[in-house]
Amino acid sequence: MRDVAVVGFAQRQLAHFDGSPTCVELLVPLFAECYEQTGWTRHDIGFWCSGSSDYLAGRSFSFVQAVDAIGVMPPVNESHVEMDLAWAMYEAWLKIQTGEVDTALVYAFGKSSAGVLRRTLALQLDPYTMTPLWPDTVSLAGLQAREGIDAGLWDERAMAEVANRSLTDAETNEYAIRKGGSSVAELLARPMYADPLRKHDCAPVTDGAAALVIAAEDRAREVCDRPAWIRSLTHVVDPLSLGTRDLTRSPSARQAAAASDLSGVEVAELHAPFSHQELILRAELGLPGDVRVNPSGGALVSNPMFSAGGIRIGEAARRIWSGEADKVLGHATSGPALQQNLVCVMATDGQGE
Repeated sequence: MRDVAVVGFAQRQLAHFDGSPTCVELLVPLFAECYEQTGWTRHDIGFWCSGSSDYLAGRSFSFVQAVDAIGVMPPVNESHVEMDLAWAMYEAWLKIQTGEVDTALVYAFGKSSAGVLRRTLALQLDPYTMTPLWPDTVSLAGLQAREGIDAGLWDERAMAEVANRSLTDAETNEYAIRKGGSSVAELLARPMYADPLRKHDCAPVTDGAAALVIAAEDRAREVCDRPAWIRSLTHVVDPLSLGTRDLTRSPSARQAAAASDLSGVEVAELHAPFSHQELILRAELGLPGDVRVNPSGGALVSNPMFSAGGIRIGEAARRIWSGEADKVLGHATSGPALQQNLVCVMATDGQGE
């Protein structure tokens, strides 16, 4: 296996939707930031891969427009996944493993404000038994949270503690849409949104984009003093049908963790769009209490569709670049109720090998 590292990361998340820029307008400054971080130009990138959704954009082959942000003359080696940025990175990582390329820039974008997001996401459910009922994502998450509460696995206070910590940590995150913790008691006093969820238990609707640069071996070392070396990258999927699984558990997250070496992880960025889902993930991943979870604030403070999972990887990688940590975990999820889970463990040279 080739050593591959994350060496660049840029993001943009929008709090206001009026006059929201096009995907090209979102991506051009992100690419420029990645070029500045690495000292490369588009000609140094061996492979490009994007993540987005035609359902979110409301038109077919919407990702083709985004290629204009790259510049296609001369032609580029490019691909696309109808998934989060984290899965675009997975494809690029595989491309580098083949030896065909040494560098890749992966990016993703989504304008959630273009429609009613919680309804649009019903299209990812079982098309025969679930989608015709149009159960929205917030309602499904409410059912999941209620199951856990009724089973005694967590309570509303535990959920509020997650939200309060995320809002507090977000105060140092310039990209956070929500920020500013208050107290657990104050959060619990707020009205219900989708019982037992309050609005702070649910990720905000967010427009945005993000980009990651990954590179192999010496190409990574030439542009980064402390590359975030990818020590394991695992993706596992649970059944799509919600009636075939215990919603208070996430077997795919547990299996992904079992296939990874999480010993010594200091920071974990978990993609948990609902407060109780962080509690599920911490249990399934087996994270000890001394691991710092979501120091960026996580998805509860900003959750741009098709970028948020990759942002978790980028935020975790930043902790290595800054010297704050030697081994970190970036996690991404997709599908209803934590159906799909991707775990990416990164470390400095000599760590986690």
